Amino acid sequence: MKTPKALLPLIEDGIVDEVISQLMSGKEATVYVVRCGEAIRCAKVYKEAAKRSFKKAVQYREGRKERSSRRARAMEKGSSYGRKLQEEVWQNAEVDALYRLARAGVRVPQPYGCFDGVLLMELVSNDEGGVAPRLNDVSMSAEQAREDHRDIMHDIMRMLCAGLVHGDLSEFNVLVDDYGPVIIDLPQAVDAAANNNARAMLLRDVQNMNSYYGQYAPELLHSRYGEEMWALFEEGELHPELTLTGEFVDDAALADVDTVLEEIKAAMAEQEDKLRRAREAEEDGY
Repeated sequence: MKTPKALLPLIEDGIVDEVISQLMSGKEATVYVVRCGEAIRCAKVYKEAAKRSFKKAVQYREGRKERSSRRARAMEKGSSYGRKLQEEVWQNAEVDALYRLARAGVRVPQPYGCFDGVLLMELVSNDEGGVAPRLNDVSMSAEQAREDHRDIMHDIMRMLCAGLVHGDLSEFNVLVDDYGPVIIDLPQAVDAAANNNARAMLLRDVQNMNSYYGQYAPELLHSRYGEEMWALFEEGELHPELTLTGEFVDDAALADVDTVLEEIKAAMAEQEDKLRRAREAEEDGY
């Protein structure tokens, strides 16, 4: 195939030897199968910000730190230099997340570095050498769904232990090889402690997985792994080897806000009635 323009510098520098085929094109990037020496890998070419369709990117950037004050100011101003820096930060976030999660034991593609806006990483494949399918293209038994759901809940928990939330997890960015699910697409991964949207994103990630696997094992639809994980995370009790139950009980005192408000209103009315009766009694000379 014709070599994409973005991959030419990598070929000229000897990082990539051959572009074999286009693997997929999505809202964030186009991915190619490439040969690097004897190894077959994939190259993720990020789309320019103006051509991306990823929504609410500002929510995902919240909490990301820029060490250089000059670079930070440029990004805030939105100059051409600042926009270029924002792109670098967005792309490097995925590289950093992949290395970080691989060290944490999460099943993600092995990264090999980011070069001129191109991420080189492992091509996830099956034992026969074929490209691993995405989860949305896979059907399974109830038993397999329970097993894979358990594995991916454990990986989401390991991600949270490493301080990250995927933020866009669904059946479209999970691959399935011969050993189970592999999580992909992480440029939007957020800092669990620094991003105010982290809890909501975690709950959505978990719910997406519950909904997909719940097609095959309906009891998973009612599990509450997200709430359980986050509560343990906030309490400082979450650790990578923890066995989750999928059960969580809401704090009724916090949840039943309407009842509390009604009780407050009733108490205020009762107090006002007491004051009124006291005034009346005083006026009658009692």
